[in-house]
Amino acid sequence: MSHNTLTPLPSQLDKSAFVTAYGEIYEHSPWVAELAWEQGLNTDHDSPAGLAKAMGEVLTDASAEQQLAVIRAHPDLAGKAAVAGELTDDSTREQAGAGLDQCSPEEMARFERLNDAYKEKFGFPFVMAVKGNDRYAILNAFETRLENDPAEERRTAVEQINRIARFRLEARAEANA
Repeated sequence: MSHNTLTPLPSQLDKSAFVTAYGEIYEHSPWVAELAWEQGLNTDHDSPAGLAKAMGEVLTDASAEQQLAVIRAHPDLAGKAAVAGELTDDSTREQAGAGLDQCSPEEMARFERLNDAYKEKFGFPFVMAVKGNDRYAILNAFETRLENDPAEERRTAVEQINRIARFRLEARAEANA
């Protein structure tokens, strides 16, 4: 298998096996995988890009309430769940890759203040695809996105979640190459 192919092949799985294999790509939201499977998968969906597109369309086309449920399933960046070791394996790897596990006490306090302000304004946690970013870029994005209106920020969070999903699928394909 190449790094451009997922294992197991999504197009060859029944619904139950597909949801078992890919249901956690969207944090605690297996319904995204269920709907993607129900809409039909073919060999185009056996690549990370193809499956990410299909699953991303499910979330993008979902109701605002469904989108908010997926957004709210995400942990705070450098938040209490990370400190307590309660993140999913994917979230732990992603946050550590951005250096969020190496924050100084002052940086942790800043993350906590920004997490609180963000949740107070929008009613959901700040979500960002952190791959390729460091904690400084993430803190800057936090402050910039706090200026958004709620509808714009929900759309931005959905876009970021879809990026996270693609990164997760690419990582799985790489691991199985």
